[in-house]
Amino acid sequence: MIELIQADDDSGARLQAHLPGEKDTETLGIALATALRPGLRIWLQGNLGMGKTTLTRGVLRGLGHEGRVKSPTYTLIEPYVVSRLDLYHFDFYRFNSPDEYLDAGLDEYFAGEGVCLVEWPDKALPYLPSPDVEIRLEARGDGRFVEIDGNTEAGRTCVIELVKAIRGADPAPKTI
Repeated sequence: MIELIQADDDSGARLQAHLPGEKDTETLGIALATALRPGLRIWLQGNLGMGKTTLTRGVLRGLGHEGRVKSPTYTLIEPYVVSRLDLYHFDFYRFNSPDEYLDAGLDEYFAGEGVCLVEWPDKALPYLPSPDVEIRLEARGDGRFVEIDGNTEAGRTCVIELVKAIRGADPAPKTI
């Protein structure tokens, strides 16, 4: 079960949660899918094995994708046309220099209406556009700790909708 942790500012534009298992990370992704809007740029941050691709798999399952979901570590991008959105899953782990982002000609994806989920965004800085939503995953205790921040108006709306999706109709429950 996803265990929500109340944020200090309680603005609704930040979510903190404990994810005890891999299934919970995927469930968070499924809930995130309900809050996505065209054009969102989402950064997925965390060390190897923290669940970035698992979260993306959940997002894709939530959008109706039934096929295989793999990390684009070698291909840089995996495009998906699902449900109501074009979703682009990027992985910049193998970049040796931020200039590789420019050389790959990826700017067009970030300028359009597709949702861009980016693993290892720091490897493409300073060229990568700023995120609407930042998701940080880390090992903590018996699972993962996730912190999600909405950095723009669209990002804050996304995080607020995500919290609503996790809590359901009743704002009191802290887990799903």
